[in-house]
Amino acid sequence: MLSGSDTGIGHALAKHLDSLGFVVFAGVLNKDGPGAAELRRSCSQRLSVLQLDITNTAQVKEAYLTVSEKVQNAGLWGVVNNAGILGFPADGELLPMSTYRHCMEVNFFGAVEVSKTFLPLLRKSQGRLVNMSSMAGGIPLPRYAAYGASKAALSMFSGVMRQELSKWGIKPQTHLLSCDVAPAGIEGTAEQWDTQEKELMENLPADTRQAYGEEYLLGLRNYLLHLPSHCAPDLSPVLGSVLHALLARRPQGLYTPGKGAYAPLCIFCCFPLWFYDFF
Repeated sequence: MLSGSDTGIGHALAKHLDSLGFVVFAGVLNKDGPGAAELRRSCSQRLSVLQLDITNTAQVKEAYLTVSEKVQNAGLWGVVNNAGILGFPADGELLPMSTYRHCMEVNFFGAVEVSKTFLPLLRKSQGRLVNMSSMAGGIPLPRYAAYGASKAALSMFSGVMRQELSKWGIKPQTHLLSCDVAPAGIEGTAEQWDTQEKELMENLPADTRQAYGEEYLLGLRNYLLHLPSHCAPDLSPVLGSVLHALLARRPQGLYTPGKGAYAPLCIFCCFPLWFYDFF
């Protein structure tokens, strides 16, 4: 069972697992949307599309009941917490509190609730819990304060659960995505970005707007428009890592797929925070 299958990594992962013969429960934010329709059209009858807004407790419980009824006593082998939001990329001072709360609600609390709800099924099969985190949760990346904080919380949760669930034979993994791949899995419409930008601008105090200047604020939109050019179009490293996390006899506690992941992670881990003051 995976969440966030409407677009991006989750959509590609649902198709990939289905093509390999898995029974897939693809949770989507909009069961009547184009992503869900594409999954029904292109995948086998083994794949079930589930309405799953992970911030909606009723939908999480309904998804659990649907999956429980289908797997019966066999249990569920894997849960992949993939659903996530980026929020409008901007300086931490500029982001409205609603962006911080929304990122935490989806990227952290939603993943926690899905994990807690489905753990009884994982316990039956001694299966796998895979959480899709981000390098932004381990490296302080400018303009990603809200997103990074939520992913850091998810990474810590995953590390703790990996230790606590070992007594049940359940192996949780944190999926720490490469900075050149991760944004490809988080998409949004022009209307959504416009709404978030409008909310950001309308909540800026006059003195803050004056301090940053209109040219800088307008540049935030240009940064967003150029973001896709920094994304790797090939998602196969991520899909391969998820597959290994689900099937390997001894899955890793941490995966860093993508050519750009390992080096910056090592730099951050090996040097104290004052090191970055030189840049």
